Amino acid sequence: MKQKSLTPNAMLQQADEETLVLLVMDALRRIVAHHGFWFAETEHQLGLEKALEIEGDVWQASLANQMQRLGKLLGFEVENGVPTALKKLPRETLAELVEKIAVNWLANDGIWFQAVENKYGMFDAKRCNDTCWTRFSPYEATRIKKLLELPANGGLPALKQALAFRLYAVINEQSIEEVDDHSFIFRMNNCRVQAARKRKGLPDYPCKSAGMVEYPCFAATIDPRIKTECLGCPPDDHPPEWFCAWKFTLEE
Repeated sequence: MKQKSLTPNAMLQQADEETLVLLVMDALRRIVAHHGFWFAETEHQLGLEKALEIEGDVWQASLANQMQRLGKLLGFEVENGVPTALKKLPRETLAELVEKIAVNWLANDGIWFQAVENKYGMFDAKRCNDTCWTRFSPYEATRIKKLLELPANGGLPALKQALAFRLYAVINEQSIEEVDDHSFIFRMNNCRVQAARKRKGLPDYPCKSAGMVEYPCFAATIDPRIKTECLGCPPDDHPPEWFCAWKFTLEE
């Protein structure tokens, strides 16, 4: 039987426009997923600290590579891996863009949670959620640390700066109360998720198990000398002026 050989772009030549549009979006999705799979396996094989370091190098090189290629095709200029048009946006538009992306991040998190909960129940959804925070919290702290060029052991001043640059900080209301030279209290005064539940007449989502991973991991990534204490987090009772509160102490 005579075999038919396919050229590398045979499918692209045969596909209609609608299929190609869908393929463009799905190909971008595969890049994101593949990046995540690589990170997960690198962490499994080499540990989280090394995986975070490698991911930083990979993203910088990969993003520059991808943007240059797409810029050349679509006709937009790229400078140091960033589309020049993005750098030319006014400050107000950039701030709004960061906010919308932060909302998208939170919505994506909620969609994942509900998808697992709807199929397998609350217990498995919380289990997946809490484990996810063991990865995302140190990852976010590492990215902020790099972005702000925070020192390796920056102490409480570095942590305060980092908390202000979390995605949560863009869409939630939070505050800091100084306790003494070695500690401060962080409060989430208005949480977008909990506030939405409150408007619907629902009880607080019991997020303490996630918080007990999220906040200690974040603080320790900024400075391993910082210890985290939960002062209250749902399902704990809390006053109306905050949903959760955490005390951070520098132990030397």
